[in-house]
Amino acid sequence: MLTISQLASYAGVTVDAVRHYHRLGLLPEPERDRSGYRRYDAAAVVRLIRIHVLAGAGVPLARVDDLLDAGPEEFAAGVREVDQRLRAEVRRIQATRRRLARLAAGEHTALPASVVGYLDRLRDLGVEERYLERERDAWIMVAAQVPDEIDDIIAGKHRDLEDPDVVRLYELLSGALDWTADDPRVVEVADVLDRISWRAVESGNVRDAGFDDRFVELLDATMSQSAPAARRLLTLLQERGWRGWTRVERVPDRGAGSSP
Repeated sequence: MLTISQLASYAGVTVDAVRHYHRLGLLPEPERDRSGYRRYDAAAVVRLIRIHVLAGAGVPLARVDDLLDAGPEEFAAGVREVDQRLRAEVRRIQATRRRLARLAAGEHTALPASVVGYLDRLRDLGVEERYLERERDAWIMVAAQVPDEIDDIIAGKHRDLEDPDVVRLYELLSGALDWTADDPRVVEVADVLDRISWRAVESGNVRDAGFDDRFVELLDATMSQSAPAARRLLTLLQERGWRGWTRVERVPDRGAGSSP
């Protein structure tokens, strides 16, 4: 007759595992001997080994009890069921690994090819990688909100890059993450944006992706917190008669910022 520690050793499990199987009712607890110890026989060793093998093969403990007492046909059917479940789990894990691999690839993860191409064009213009990371994160959110419209939006962004003012804007913003609020280049950014916004209004080319107000507030808040100079830039734009960053709108009844 065996003690609990000897039983665990023969089956290749821990004493805590034996006690856990007792609590689950998978392994019956024997009566105590005169010394107050539980003593296990060979049948307990065999049952514990079978429990351990089934659990190690991925059989849920809730199913182990059924399989232990099943006949040959029922056992075989149960094993096939577990095998199918494990195969599905393997496919899920493989898919997760593929997603992780894409995550490691950076912006190709959650972005359509059109956005990746646009970011590559900005790189060709010399835009710094640190700024592109911020822009990439914003596009990830935008693409998730309007997946059916993102390619058209990006096509418009490519057209915008034909405007020298837009190119100059990116040249400025590329290094803006390190600017202080009183950097004179903040004024130049505000002037460039003022000209771009006026041309869009006058040409009727004001694009609205249809974002809801909460999402616009999220993107604007992200921008305003991105650099020390960001809040001052928004203030300068308001002085010129504009408000917002994601959805630029004309401030009504403002004398400043008349059309250049």
